[in-house]
Amino acid sequence: MLKPFPSLAGMLLLDGGNLRRSYFDRTVVLICSHDASGAMGLVLNRPGPTPLDAAFDRKLPSALRQRLLFSGGPVQPAALSFLHTGENEPASGSGLKGLILGHDLDALIALGKQAETGLPLRVYAGYAGWSAGQLDDELKRDAWLTHPASLDLIFDVAPETLWHHILRLRNGWRDRLLAIAPDDHSLN
Repeated sequence: MLKPFPSLAGMLLLDGGNLRRSYFDRTVVLICSHDASGAMGLVLNRPGPTPLDAAFDRKLPSALRQRLLFSGGPVQPAALSFLHTGENEPASGSGLKGLILGHDLDALIALGKQAETGLPLRVYAGYAGWSAGQLDDELKRDAWLTHPASLDLIFDVAPETLWHHILRLRNGWRDRLLAIAPDDHSLN
């Protein structure tokens, strides 16, 4: 009998300190899908300077206009993705119970029309993607740390502090040391 594929869907990947000077330096990535053909995720801690009303040609509901567009990753930077809370099925694409992943602008606008201003919602341009076996190889080389995802970590922790916050939650002294290391290691 075949051993089941060890999917990381619904987990967070954190730069383990080995991705300096790359796009993924100090990032936190939610893995939305992961199987033998590859993986897809969204970088959670890269808010951009652009509000949604400046990023889209369409008129957006007031609940969405001033929310920031996040950089979800370097793959297809024009691709739209969004995360929001709600009842979902396991096949909702986010990998996490209570979290829904969408990709359609009309669905985002409809969600914004029925949403209160405080709706837990993040909108992303682009995504992080790995071909078959690529993420598994990066994990074997200790490029990434894994951590369980939660709605609180995705929506309630300031994105700019998320990487440091999660490292301080972890038990290892190396993680805590990494969390307090300066961006420029020559200052150490």
